[in-house]
Amino acid sequence: MSPVAAFKMPPFSDFLGIKVTHISPERVTGELFARAEFDNSVGLLHGGAIMSLADNLGGAATMANLPDGAQTTTIESKTNFFAGIPLGDTAHAECTPLHRGRTTMVWQTRITRSDGRLCAMVTQTQLVLLPKKV
Repeated sequence: MSPVAAFKMPPFSDFLGIKVTHISPERVTGELFARAEFDNSVGLLHGGAIMSLADNLGGAATMANLPDGAQTTTIESKTNFFAGIPLGDTAHAECTPLHRGRTTMVWQTRITRSDGRLCAMVTQTQLVLLPKKV
C-alpha cells in the first residue's frame, strides 16, 4: 500500500484531533494538542490519549508497509510514562519500526512534549491480516 493511502486515518483519530505530519514505510510522525477535554484531572494530558496517539501512528506505519489488500490490527501495546504533558502543550510522536515481518510488525513510538522532554515510550505489535484467497 502506498504511504499516501495510509494517511486515511480512522474516524477516532479525527475525533481526537491527531495530526499526521509525516508518513513513510520507515517513519510516521504526528501530534496531538493537549486540550481541556483530555484533562486527567490534574492538568495533564490523559494517558489514554497518549496511548491512542501512538496506536494510530503504529497502525498507519503498518499500513504503509502492507501489500495491496492486506489490513492490520493491534494485538499488543505497552506504554512507559516518564513525564506529563501539560494542557495547552502538544504531544509530538515519532513511530519507527523494530520489526517488519510477514505476519507481524513491531513499532516503537517516542512521545515528547514541546520542550523536547521524553514523556512516553510505546511499543506495539501489529498483526498483518492478509486477504483471504477465494
